[in-house]
Amino acid sequence: MDAHSITLGLVIFIIIIALVFDYVNGFHDAANSIATVVATRVLSPGVAVAWAAFFNFIAFVVFGTAVAKTIGGDMVNISAIAEDSRLYVLLAGLLGAVIWNLITWYLGLPTSSSHALIGGYAGGAITAYIGFNGIAGVSNVLIAEGWIKTLAFIVLSPLIGMALGFILMIAVYWIFHKMNVAKIDKGFRVGQLFSAAAFSLGHGGNDAQKTMGIITAVLAAGGILQYGEGGKLPEIPWQVMIAAHAAIGLGTLTGGWRIVKTMGTKIVKLQPVGGFCAETAGALTLFANTFAGIPVSTTHTITGAIVGVGSAKRFSAVKWGVASRIVWAWIITIPAAAIIAALSYEIIMLIDKIIGK
Repeated sequence: MDAHSITLGLVIFIIIIALVFDYVNGFHDAANSIATVVATRVLSPGVAVAWAAFFNFIAFVVFGTAVAKTIGGDMVNISAIAEDSRLYVLLAGLLGAVIWNLITWYLGLPTSSSHALIGGYAGGAITAYIGFNGIAGVSNVLIAEGWIKTLAFIVLSPLIGMALGFILMIAVYWIFHKMNVAKIDKGFRVGQLFSAAAFSLGHGGNDAQKTMGIITAVLAAGGILQYGEGGKLPEIPWQVMIAAHAAIGLGTLTGGWRIVKTMGTKIVKLQPVGGFCAETAGALTLFANTFAGIPVSTTHTITGAIVGVGSAKRFSAVKWGVASRIVWAWIITIPAAAIIAALSYEIIMLIDKIIGK
């Protein structure tokens, strides 16, 4: 088999792994879209995941590709890696993200698939660079601009979600405080259908683009697409957009019930009005960041919104022990995925060496 055929086979294999990651992302993050609407019993779990999956898929119609370009071209300087190792770096990054997602899904922790992906990508790239060049100059592998805005929004996105959730909940209390409780409940049960749809749209728009960016980087590293001027990521092919959104939609359709329980009941007990406010706050945050090209965590965003809604009722309504456990999971996601990716890269290189002999 010639070198071109081997490269093409590797590209196809990595794209399949990327779509598996996207599927696992939807599976892992289904709770973000449906936990509140299930917890308030507005929709049954089966109908809720179908509702969320549909809006995950059609999100490509609404949003551009700014997030995909950030992930694929503004986080890791792939040109700093030896050309024959670039595809291995991308494969290792995906393996790091998928394995970490599965571990946290099993433990019922709503961690960020987004941060698992960038952590894995960085871990694989740094390991490859050090393997050829040593530790000196390792900072050349990571692009500061992309990391600064991404790391900043690890903190800011849940805080923005929390603030908006708190403000919306207070506003609703103030506007409807004289109305009959049963009427309010009925109205917001209907409203939750729209707020859940909006959040699912934002989830699909932001998260599917991350896989789109990686797949486009794979196609460029494999020589199928050409890098733009200055090594910029090529334009995202429409086929990649459709495939990524379909994969995340299918993942959401499968659902991640362990995390649904944590998100929907263990942080704070929600009523329809609270679910509506949390989902709306999360959706607004995701929409703004997706259009700005910032790869934020949908998990962080909706968790912050839920905490903000709970705090508006009373500070003690939030189960801070559970919330702090989730925060610790957030903190370790990037380094944990990076370590798994680094180990994956070393194993891949060992297998390549054995096969080469």
